[in-house]
This record gives sequence, structure tokens and C-alpha cells, in this order.
Amino acid sequence: QVHLVESGGGLVQPGGSLRLSCEASGRTSSSYAMAWFRQTPGKERDFVAAINWNGGSTFYADSVKGRFTISRENGKNTVYLQMNYLKPEDTAVYYCAADQVRGGSLYSDYNLWGQGTQVTGSS
Repeated sequence: QVHLVESGGGLVQPGGSLRLSCEASGRTSSSYAMAWFRQTPGKERDFVAAINWNGGSTFYADSVKGRFTISRENGKNTVYLQMNYLKPEDTAVYYCAADQVRGGSLYSDYNLWGQGTQVTGSS
């Protein structure tokens, strides 16, 4: 079983940057598709970005294209989300997700989840 632990969340001013990390432990996760989702109170968990097993393919939600970058270091079992030009509406709990098959942009495409890390954009 793979366990996912997110870190790097915090308070950031609009226009600022933050890098989230998701470290996987347990069985090797280097063959897993990985993704980031986010959720605000009372709303569904929304797709943010995804990356395939070797980092050769990435895709993003329209709301974050050009501002966020997903990457991975399989040697460190870690996936990153670099967030630039943050906006107040980026405020959410960010979750890391993994899938052993192919991933995707839907919540149902993933069967492994971390506990989440809070990102707050505030002036």
C-alpha cells in the first residue's frame, strides 16, 4: 500500500508563490499516475493538475494553466506543485492523489489520497 503525505502549505500574499510536496511511502509509487486536487468548505474536490508515471505528460485545470506546474522526482518518491501568481481564489485544502492504472482529471480516477495541506491566499 502507498501512503501519501502532503507538505508545503501556508499563508501567502496574492501574487506570491508556494511549492507543495507529496511524498509517497510504502510500495514503490514510481509507476503511479499522480495528481493534485483542491477543495473548499462545502464544495466538491476539484482537479488541479496531473502527471503520468515518468513525468512525460502533464495536464492542468484551465484555472491554473500558466501559473501552476506539476513535476515529480521518482528517485525521491515525491511529486511537487509549484504555484505562482497565487490568487485569493486559490485558497483551499490541496490533496495529493495516486492511481496505479492511468490517472485522469476526475476524483473517481484515483484510489489513493493524502490528508491534505491548507493553502491560504490573503493580503
